[in-house]
Amino acid sequence: MGHNDSDRTAVAAHRDEVEPALVQAIVERAPQVAAAVPATAAAALGRWRGGQEHRARAGTAEPDVIRTLRELPGWLVERLHGALELTVRSLPPVVGAAAGLGGGVAGTFAFASLTTEAEALREARSFEARRQGAAEVIAGLVSRLVGEEAIAGLLGADAVGDEEAAAAAHGAAYLAVAVVTAAAVLGDAGCDKVAAQVGLGLGVASVLLRRRSMPVVYEEPVLAKKRVEYRLPAFGSMQVAVREHVFALAEGPLPEPGEFADNGLVEVVEGAVLVRTRREAGVQEVRMRVLAEPPAKIDTQGWHEVVEVSWPARLGDATFVGPKHYNHRRIATPPWPGDLRVRVFAYGRDDVETESYELVVWEAPPAPTVVHARADRLGHRLRGEPEPAVADLPEAAYRWICQSALSEAATVTVVVGLTLREVLQAFGADIQEPEPIEDLLDSDLEFGPWVTVSEVDGIVLAVEENGFQGAQREVLAELSRGGRAASMFWNVNAVTRLSFARDGELLASDELGRPLGADPEMTAAVEGLDFDDWRDRYAKGLVAVERFTGRGLTVDDLDEIEDAGMGYPLADR
Repeated sequence: MGHNDSDRTAVAAHRDEVEPALVQAIVERAPQVAAAVPATAAAALGRWRGGQEHRARAGTAEPDVIRTLRELPGWLVERLHGALELTVRSLPPVVGAAAGLGGGVAGTFAFASLTTEAEALREARSFEARRQGAAEVIAGLVSRLVGEEAIAGLLGADAVGDEEAAAAAHGAAYLAVAVVTAAAVLGDAGCDKVAAQVGLGLGVASVLLRRRSMPVVYEEPVLAKKRVEYRLPAFGSMQVAVREHVFALAEGPLPEPGEFADNGLVEVVEGAVLVRTRREAGVQEVRMRVLAEPPAKIDTQGWHEVVEVSWPARLGDATFVGPKHYNHRRIATPPWPGDLRVRVFAYGRDDVETESYELVVWEAPPAPTVVHARADRLGHRLRGEPEPAVADLPEAAYRWICQSALSEAATVTVVVGLTLREVLQAFGADIQEPEPIEDLLDSDLEFGPWVTVSEVDGIVLAVEENGFQGAQREVLAELSRGGRAASMFWNVNAVTRLSFARDGELLASDELGRPLGADPEMTAAVEGLDFDDWRDRYAKGLVAVERFTGRGLTVDDLDEIEDAGMGYPLADR
């Protein structure tokens, strides 16, 4: 039900009568409260901007003040409550301050709490349960009061010292104003529990601090701290927000992108380096390395486009803009102005599924833009050049492996010329005793290696999840006695082994990219596969297995094996 005109008049009259008294109480008492706040706790509160999005507790509709108080670290709530206990106990109420509260809950009600819950949180919740809406009333009061000229001067804007001191002054000032207000209201309402007064004051202050920027005086000590703590080389990766086919390494707000007609990849603008993507919008993983000196060499292996530009950083501390609420490790350029050299690497811009980027940054005098590699079709199109033919990448057919149960470690073996039973015998499997795959995956069981198999058009596919028997030389040679066999092994440590056998003889077995010999069939199997490029290496090995045997493992094959749900334990060798 809405308020009528008389209600609004009464509320306005209450504000006119009570808020001047609250302003006077805050001016007189807030400095005393702020002085009692420990510096470490005050700084933690001053820096606090909240964690993830608030989620209301199941079955409740907690006000923002209580949810925010619950979100604060427990040690911070306990520390501040203990430090303010005596000071807050001496604060007198302000007559009439509680007039804005609703009436108390009539009758009896139940209130549940946890023994691990901080007392200040518990008592704040209890008061809110008895006087529903009290937390928001106090929050509204404080929000208006901090705008008063007499109070604004108390809010830490003139703090001096390092980052810790500036953050502490900011946090202690807002906490003091909120606690004095909460004590005035609760005291007038007949609640003399210091825990409730501190708890509601802390919750209100935290809500305000989450929404307000640090004072301007905070910027200089923060920058000084960053400069002292910054170390080179620095490296990391971030989930970066892409907007209108662009992401930016920027010192501030994102500028408008241009046409990228000069080099097809990078543009330098005021305050930012812009990178052109295939992806129109969304999130892109980007790696960055910041070096103490220029890189020793220019390595374009595995990248389609590589462009190097100079950028005069006006402020420093440039970073990427990440998607909202995404928790990621921040990686930034040096937090001081100066001339930078930025080398941008791009891969897969013609295929959004493989698109990836890396930036290498170091300090260097201005120099002309250099294009080290220009191979993708998007770059040619942006530069107004004829587009090259679409690259034939047979490994693309096996990229699904990285999204499957085999992504981390497996061996895929393809056998031509033996029956399924003969293949299992060569593996050393107990043919009579297959086991459910779920049991074989149970680490508590004593099973050793195991294999799953499928026969398709006379060719046997053997899959070992986190196994390697098919990569053993003697096993693969035995598997090839009826014709030919090949296997591809990889594990979580990026160890690989590509193996070929024919007519009972092992032809070659080695790491991807190592010389395999002059056998023409093996040569044909690996022709055109760039194993020096680390991307899709396992997929390239599987292409070689398919070429040598005439059959590869497909998504449908693996689905069929998994649906059958049975595997065979292997004897120890």
